[in-house]
Amino acid sequence: MPNIMKKLAFIFFLIASLFGCNSKQEPIEKIKLPISGTWKLLSGTLIERGDTIITDYTKSVSFIKIINQTYFSFLKHDLNKGKISTAIFEAGGGTYSLIDSTYTENLDYCSAREWEGNTFTFTITIHNDTLIQQGIEKIEKSGINRMNIEKYIRIK
Repeated sequence: MPNIMKKLAFIFFLIASLFGCNSKQEPIEKIKLPISGTWKLLSGTLIERGDTIITDYTKSVSFIKIINQTYFSFLKHDLNKGKISTAIFEAGGGTYSLIDSTYTENLDYCSAREWEGNTFTFTITIHNDTLIQQGIEKIEKSGINRMNIEKYIRIK
């Protein structure tokens, strides 16, 4: 009799275990990175060969950067709808990585084609809805070697 009880207990345990398992697994929700979202560039500072150029992106030019889990893109255009001689439209994007505060862009697409295929590493800080990105942009073929500091605000 004790042998039958052990077998029944084992069968009961086995059946309970099978019914207790959820065969329908819920998808693991991706963790939203603090950098994910749409960012509007407020100002940019370029420092190259001792010269500093500061651009206010709230006046005649608009620039946004869109970042998701694995890709980034940017769009820049003048606010005159392209109707002046200094009309601007630039776009680009690619993959990126973020490790701690080190943000690395792999520029796969760019309207300035000489920039394509380059990798740029920046340090970022995020405070509330403000992102500051700074680092060296270097393209040897084009003679570009400059510090770029950009200040963005999150678009909600």
